Amino acid sequence: MPVNHKDYYRILGVPRHADTEEIKKKYRQIALKYHPDRNPGNKEAEERFKEAAEAYEVLHDPEKRRLYDLYGHEGLSSTGFTGFRDATDIFRAFSDIFGFGDIFGFGNQGGRLYPQPQAGSDLRYDLTLGFLDAALGTEVMVEVPREVNCRTCGGEGAKPGTRKIPCPQCGGRGVVSRSHGFFQITTTCSRCQGRKEFFAEACPTCGGEGRVREKKKLKVKVPPGVDRGTHLVMAGEGNDGFNGGPPGDLYIVLTVRPHELFRRDGYDLYLQVPISVAQATLGTRLTIPTLKDSQELVIPPGTQPGEIIRLRGQGVPYPKGSSRGDLLVEVKVIVPRHLTPRQQHLLNELAKEESESPVQATANPENEGLLQKLWNSVKSWNNKN
Repeated sequence: MPVNHKDYYRILGVPRHADTEEIKKKYRQIALKYHPDRNPGNKEAEERFKEAAEAYEVLHDPEKRRLYDLYGHEGLSSTGFTGFRDATDIFRAFSDIFGFGDIFGFGNQGGRLYPQPQAGSDLRYDLTLGFLDAALGTEVMVEVPREVNCRTCGGEGAKPGTRKIPCPQCGGRGVVSRSHGFFQITTTCSRCQGRKEFFAEACPTCGGEGRVREKKKLKVKVPPGVDRGTHLVMAGEGNDGFNGGPPGDLYIVLTVRPHELFRRDGYDLYLQVPISVAQATLGTRLTIPTLKDSQELVIPPGTQPGEIIRLRGQGVPYPKGSSRGDLLVEVKVIVPRHLTPRQQHLLNELAKEESESPVQATANPENEGLLQKLWNSVKSWNNKN
């Protein structure tokens, strides 16, 4: 074995007490990062790829690791290990020992690469809900387009009963090879996907694709309390997998239409209730809407415009548990634009009463201060002009 003073533990980035699983995990990460297919023409990446393979070969083997720990690189000479010549040498060694199906998506059978089962892709479906449906929960039927394996050919892409012919791209080997510097990279044939053969006639249902598009009706259960942007996941309802792999998942992304009365903030609701000046002054009782029905609201005497009355537990339900947000009622005092003669007479009497009453004159110091400021401003302007 040539002189080599590199620290295998440092190369893989693992402590000296690391177990086999940790060593395997670190090697996978480095092998993926510096794989020649990902770094074409990069000599430094090729060297790092080779170093990592050498380090893994020593550290994952208990006997080689024991000798290396005791005697360093000199101890490995008795094992016959001399390192790797090139990438093909690495692939050959680890496709048998390590299992490159775990890293690059290919399995090994008889020294040849075959596609591993691959999960289908996930799907997204945008669903728009009414405000109350989102707040209280509902069930909705949707129709989702997706790709599934052809039932006629079972995903093979061939007309049932037809004969097979060798793949013209790989010559029936199932793999193709190409060179990267001193590396020779062997990968699964992209045309036959490692099957080595083609069927002479394409499946009439899928046209040889092996997959067809269909629409599937699904019942979506929407829990209470969801809001705009919520993602619901339906496992296994995405596109079918490849080579016997599992299907992907379906992600349902929610949009919620606004409500004509309620405004939502988290799990709290806001409702604006208009009342008259007399109702705000004297107090009143009103029946207001809630999410499910209605409730009586007590307006105390002297309620000011914009004042908030909180009704606890009348907001949006939490998705989990029995808690709910609150309903916050904002009082909006409406000042009439048009008065009947009697209304005008009564208000004039009220204004006269307020101006003559010492109690009313000091009842609202905020208004009194504002009026005084306005009067002082007018007098100051008159004195200057």
